[in-house]
Amino acid sequence: MLPARNILLSSGDQELLRYCKISFTKGTGPGGQKRNKTSSAVQIELPELNLSAQDCTECSQIRNRENALQKLRMEIAFLCRISPAVPPETMECSLNSPRYPLFAAQLLDVFADSKCDPRLTAEKCGVSPTALLKKLHRDPHLWQYIQKMRISADLHKLNPPS
Repeated sequence: MLPARNILLSSGDQELLRYCKISFTKGTGPGGQKRNKTSSAVQIELPELNLSAQDCTECSQIRNRENALQKLRMEIAFLCRISPAVPPETMECSLNSPRYPLFAAQLLDVFADSKCDPRLTAEKCGVSPTALLKKLHRDPHLWQYIQKMRISADLHKLNPPS
């Protein structure tokens, strides 16, 4: 049985891989003989949620696996909502932090519970609307997902913060 979303997002790589199928293939595209001979491309599937992520940007299978796991965590963060929403413990979280997928998921939970209203979301998170929009805008994938949520709710797109 799959653990709760927040546990998946905050678990280490080995713990998350227990629930995944992983496959290795030869990368495609430019890179010469090395790329065509080694199975460095990685695809990771999480069958219970029907999610997958892949990466072949590096020559190293280990780094590609780490990148694919990070992409999978962000897919989980984008697609799995929890209600009632619990705001992140702190609004300070680097994009490179291992805590970032959980942070993004919790922000999206609050945003969804607030009917995609940035003012209400900011109030629940204890920050100003401008600070919230800047936090969302720094991650292009998160910003794009927020815009899709608003369009699905028949709301206009948000203007980028200045």
